[in-house]
Amino acid sequence: MRTRPVVNINEDLIFERSAPGKVAYSLPPLDVPDTDPKSVLTEALLRDEIQDFPEVSEFDVVRHFTRLSTWNHHIDIGMYPLGSCTMKYNPKLNEEVWRLAGISNCHPLQDPSLAQGNIQIQYELQQLLKEITGMAAVCLQPAAGAHGELTGILMVHAYHDAKNQKRKFVLIPDSAHGTNPASAAIAGYQVKSIPSNSDGRIDFERFKDTVNDAVACLMLTNPNTLGIFERRIREIADILHEKDALLYMDGANFNALMGYTRPGEMGVDVMHLNLHKTFSTPHGGGGPGAGPVAVSSRLEPFLPLPLAAKTADGTYYYDFQRPKSIGRVRAFMGNYGMHVRALCYILSCGSSGLKEISETAVLNANYIRHRLQGLLDLPYSEASLHEVVFSDKLQIKKGVKTFDIAKRLMDFGFHPPTIYFPLIVPGAIMIEPTESEGLQELDAFVDAMKAIVKEAEENPEILARAPHKTKLRRLDETRAARQPILRWRRKANKDRPPG
Repeated sequence: MRTRPVVNINEDLIFERSAPGKVAYSLPPLDVPDTDPKSVLTEALLRDEIQDFPEVSEFDVVRHFTRLSTWNHHIDIGMYPLGSCTMKYNPKLNEEVWRLAGISNCHPLQDPSLAQGNIQIQYELQQLLKEITGMAAVCLQPAAGAHGELTGILMVHAYHDAKNQKRKFVLIPDSAHGTNPASAAIAGYQVKSIPSNSDGRIDFERFKDTVNDAVACLMLTNPNTLGIFERRIREIADILHEKDALLYMDGANFNALMGYTRPGEMGVDVMHLNLHKTFSTPHGGGGPGAGPVAVSSRLEPFLPLPLAAKTADGTYYYDFQRPKSIGRVRAFMGNYGMHVRALCYILSCGSSGLKEISETAVLNANYIRHRLQGLLDLPYSEASLHEVVFSDKLQIKKGVKTFDIAKRLMDFGFHPPTIYFPLIVPGAIMIEPTESEGLQELDAFVDAMKAIVKEAEENPEILARAPHKTKLRRLDETRAARQPILRWRRKANKDRPPG
């Protein structure tokens, strides 16, 4: 069974290899007069405590940061099964294309006449996302999924304002993504939660009874956070439209649908896409991301400006002539590097490749579901798509919680799945393998989970103290969040020689 490789390195050797005369990089001789920093910087900008810089070789620096990279888990070394986050492999071709000088070095204020190829990239991405989603128009500006949500709900607000309709409520199922209520509240709405029924879908009758002239929209995650498809979505859209309310679809789980169905054909009015999930651009570590918004013809006039556009003679430009637009939601055109990578990914895969991605993502999730069913509690028996949600209901009898299972999984070389979400499943274990993982990796993950389940039955104490093989052991996560240590300080050691 695969376990995480362990490298025992004395921290002093990592941080304290400094010796006078060692250099990692030699700058050329100054060709301008030398300047005392205190003559150009105010006292407030100088940090006196940063004085004792280490003197180390290039080899020390490279080895230091390479070693640090092995202390964290990342998709390039192992499976990263975060449910609803689609942590798939990022093809290196995407990175190479983004780094082409004419792309990465183009200034956002470059005159459009001298940046035709760069604007064309955004225009073609807009067109392809329109085709993939079946929507009328796309804006690339939003910087991430939650930002895309807010942008979409602001357009919903603008739509009703243009009709002089005063709408107060946004409906959100209890199986939705957690950022949905926040986006609705920031846009000025009150949130009404719609419960799920016994099969994990929205309670249709409760939803129908709740829709009235005060409802602005429904924010529906589809497939929802249980990985279950809302099969009555067309009826849901029709009920909303009868009251001139709109249907927002959270597209974070689009990795299960692309190539098979298009939200625009389901009656969806607005949705965001996570380029940094579905279309493979780098995800995690705080960004960057991209959350384009696609809309139906109802909302097209309200899209943020500008949009990448093309004249009849084939000239590309940014369209600012949009009188009903909600305005900018991001500087320039958003995170341009993400747009380049996503376009590269889409063109590399082609239409058949995008469909195969959905097929494989669903197949992988159901393979894990089949192999672990019975060992872990499966709270909903309905067919799942790209992710499957288990719970700790069986293990809790031995005092083993979801948290313990997640920590122990790290000892086997896997990043833990999403835990304790969705909230409607107590002790939730939410697994999304994505299409990136092959059979060997899936089997290794299942074997690790089986071993952990056996330990929970026979030796629960080993889980209570996990992880055992990581650089750091179990932390006080509440304290770590509230009192983070954000920078390294040199250890005081009177026995250490100078330097």
